[in-house]
This record gives sequence, C-alpha cells and structure tokens, in this order.
Amino acid sequence: MTASSAMAAGVTDKDLLNDQKTPGDVLTYGMGLQAQRYSDIDMLNKDTVKELRPAWAFSLGGEKQRGQESQPMIKDGVMYVTGSYSRVYAIDARTGDEIWQYDARLPDGIMPCCDVINRGVAMYDDLVIFGTLDAKLVALDAKTGKVRWKKKVEDYKGGYSITAAPIVVKGKVITGVSGGEFGIVGKVRAYDARTGALVWERPTVEGHMGYMWKDGKKVETGISGGAPGKTWPADLWQSGGAAPWLGGTYDPDTDLLFFGTGNPAPWNSHMRPGDNLFSSSRLAIDPDDGKIVWHFQTTPHDGWDYDGVNELIAFDYKDKGKKVQAAATADRNGFFYVLDRTNGKFIRGFPFVDKISWASGLDENGRPIFVPSNRPGNPTDSADGKQGNTVVAAPSFLGGKNWMPMAYSQKTGLFYVPSNEWEMDIWNEPTAYKRGAAYLGAGFTIKTINEDYVGVLRAIDPKTGKIVWEYQNYAPLWGGVLTTAGGLVFTGNPEGYLLAFDDKTGELLYKFNTGSGIVGSPVTWTMDGEQYVSVLSGWGGAVPLWGGDVAKRVKNFNQGGTVWTFKLPKQ
Repeated sequence: MTASSAMAAGVTDKDLLNDQKTPGDVLTYGMGLQAQRYSDIDMLNKDTVKELRPAWAFSLGGEKQRGQESQPMIKDGVMYVTGSYSRVYAIDARTGDEIWQYDARLPDGIMPCCDVINRGVAMYDDLVIFGTLDAKLVALDAKTGKVRWKKKVEDYKGGYSITAAPIVVKGKVITGVSGGEFGIVGKVRAYDARTGALVWERPTVEGHMGYMWKDGKKVETGISGGAPGKTWPADLWQSGGAAPWLGGTYDPDTDLLFFGTGNPAPWNSHMRPGDNLFSSSRLAIDPDDGKIVWHFQTTPHDGWDYDGVNELIAFDYKDKGKKVQAAATADRNGFFYVLDRTNGKFIRGFPFVDKISWASGLDENGRPIFVPSNRPGNPTDSADGKQGNTVVAAPSFLGGKNWMPMAYSQKTGLFYVPSNEWEMDIWNEPTAYKRGAAYLGAGFTIKTINEDYVGVLRAIDPKTGKIVWEYQNYAPLWGGVLTTAGGLVFTGNPEGYLLAFDDKTGELLYKFNTGSGIVGSPVTWTMDGEQYVSVLSGWGGAVPLWGGDVAKRVKNFNQGGTVWTFKLPKQ
C-alpha cells in the first residue's frame, strides 16, 4: 500500500492483540500490548548489523526541540510519531516525506514536572490518538491529521498533564495522568476509542470513588481500596498524588491492565504516616469496568520519590517443568520484582543497581526492610522547624530505572534494563497544599557515585537475579530498549549514539551518531522485504532539569528533533 492509502484497513482489536507477531507494522506502544519490546525479525542479526545504514532522517522542525521521548508507530507504509510540545507527525516510511503535522494549541499555564515531552500515540480504526500537556485526549484522522474528537481528561490548572502514550484494549482508549508533584489525584480513565465517550474512571488514591458511564449516566462503582483515610492521615488522601503517568500494559492471558502509580504527595513522608495506598504501586485493573483486581506496593510510605510507575511486563517461564505466568518490573527504588500476574503475589525480588541505602532488602512478601536512619528527617524535630535532617539516599529520586522501558527477549529469557547509578542528598521541609502549586515538602541534590559512568545497560535473568552482562555509559541512560530474534539489543544514549549489542555477551556490535541525545525508544519492522529500525533523536527529559551535579555531564549536549530510520542495503 502507498502512503496515500494510509490506514485503508483500520486497526482492529485483533490487530492490536497480534502486534508482536506481525512484523510489517508497529501498532502498540511496546511492540505488543504486553510491551516486551521483542521482535521475531532476524534479517538484521549479529553478522549483518555492521552493514546497517541510514535510509532517511526526518526533522521535526521549528524551534520546539527539548526532549523527544516518543516511540514511532508504523501502519501500511506510514509512520506516526509525536514530538515535544504535543505535536504529531505522519511520515512516509519509505521516503521520510511528511504527510501531515498536527500541533496542539497549548495554553500558557501548563505545568509539566519533567519536560514538555510526549511518548507516543495509540492507534485504532482509522484514528491516531494521543494525550497533550494540557491533559486532553485528541483523536486525529490517520489520513489527514484532522481532529475527529477531543476530550478534556482533567484540568491542567490543577497540575494535571498527559505525557504517556495511551493504550487501546477492547475498543477503549485508556490513559493515566501526570501531576504527582502538584498534589493531584491519580486516575486511570477509559474512553470509547471511536467516539471519545467516557466509559469508566478509576482513582488510584485510596478513598476516592470510581465511576462508570451507562447510557450517559454516571454510576458509582465503589471506592478505591478501603474507606477514606484508611492508609492516609486526616484528609491528605484528597491530594494524594499516586499519578499513573507512564501508561499501562495489557495481558490477554489474564485479561488485566497493568498500571503503575507515582509518588504520594507531598514528598515529606512525616506528614502522612501509613502505607498511602495506592501510591508507588502496580495495579491490575479490569479493562471492562476499571475495578482494581490486585495491587502490589513496591515502596510503602514512600519518602524518596520512588514512583512505582515503571512498566510491568508479562512473561512466562518454566519452574520444575511447570509454566509460571509471571510479570516483571524494575522499580525506581533499585529492586527488580517478579510477580505472579494472575494474583499479584510476590515471587522474588533482588537489587538491580549496585547501591541501595534506604532498604536493606525485601521480606518474604516483597515488602522493603527499611533502614530507619536513611529516611529524610522530620522538620518538626529540628530547632527551627524548617528543615529535617539530610540523608544520602541511593538510588536518587530519578531512580535505579526511570520511565525508559526495558525489553524482554523470548529467545534468551533475559530482561535488558536501562539503569542508572546515582544518589542524592535529600531533606524534608514544611509544606501545605495549594491547588496548582508545587507540593513537595522536600529538597534534594543529585550526585554521581562513579567517576566513569552513571548509566548501565544490564542483562538480567529474572529467574535467578543474575546480571549476565552490563554496559557502562558515562552519561545517564534515558532511552528505551529493543531486542530481536536476530540476537541484538538496541538502545540509545545521551551522547547521541544508536547502539546495538550482542544479546548474550553484551559485546557492542554497532554504533551510529545521530547528532543529538537519544531518549526515545527504538522499533523495528519489515517493509518491501527489508528490515528497518527507527529511533527518535533529541536530547532532553528530566535529567538536565533535575540532575544536580549529574547535569554537568550533559550540559554541553545539543537538543534536537530528528526521526532516524535505518535498514540493511539491498544485496
């Protein structure tokens, strides 16, 4: 099909479920609803990758650069990619020519905590759907880029925004919201993908009511968790954060959505004794009605901003000849968790970074064993009541792994995890909630641990916790990972290189300088009998904004905005 007949066959639910098995397109964020970021294509392999060449490069244009964290989507010879400041592009995947561009009209008062990024679109029928920095969902006509429907998810003036790619399951487009640093109430919402009609809403802070919409009427579907204030003191649950800001994955085997939730608000944990559900957790949600089926909290009573949003990836493995339906996540808090995805029970957990100071380990249920002296002090215990004792906590609040998605290889059985080694000085301060204002109650400074590196790409065996190999990078890693049946692992670094490694040994097999730091997620697909790889290049994101002395390592990196597409030359 040509670009002019883009999306002639609309994307169906079956297409989305089969995305990982159809090499000619990329229809979901994560290259499959389970988000394993694994491809069966092996034309590009350990022997041929050295011949990988640029096919075309597309500039996002204008002065709007900043962080480009998007993952490309490809359907019928057309690529769809988002850019910073809530822009969407349709590109001819054969030539790199622009087909159309959509720029959201953003108000002056948007309040994204961690750069003006967008991570990608969702696709359904003949629509391209994405979230905006002013907390809207917008559905565009895939052929023309014209708006088909637009919905206000939340009020940006209250600190809400959307930066993640939505997910479509059973005809519903499902999104979380960002804004945990502003004391918002985290929510997951589902809309009819074709019409934009609201289907259900599930708050991710305990005590708030969930709803469904039936025949246009709002119907209560029960309080999230227990009664209001059960794991929160007083009325702090009403501004409790727990934003599901990274989006979700879906496991068809259990028919469950997996969403992670962010930090509780405020950061000052002494103001909110208790576990503060459902913050810093993974939630299994029924896609039909939004019911929370199970939850697993990685950092109860979080006092370090260890958001639990990182992707939960479904995978199967054999234990004594029996198949285990598992799911894995690499948490900001420095621990890697393997759960039973049918019920959320803890199977095993282990550190995946070198230094963890806030906990000495995990108990038999996966609950952290806190180191009390490493919790930032209570300001009310200080002489002037203005600042609690400072502690040096590792990892830093940017995490052992932040948003950047890991990959799982069905071939090796390993997870490939982009991680970072850093720590922070952190202290608590008094604060009070004010709508639309920063709500932290903490101060911090990020610090390096090693002279030679911050970023570490690690190959991890989820059955044993063994780190099979690792690659150290001077600057922090902030981009996603892709792995293939050709025995390759792709990622990018802030220095601007697209990198390819041997999936079993970690040997660096290929590198190409894209001209700006890579914080996007690479994808691969086939077209006209050839294998392609695409990645968005454009330095930015949270590191240069929040990075403390780590920011010194990246201060001279240039911003950008280019889609790079590679392929093997024809013989």
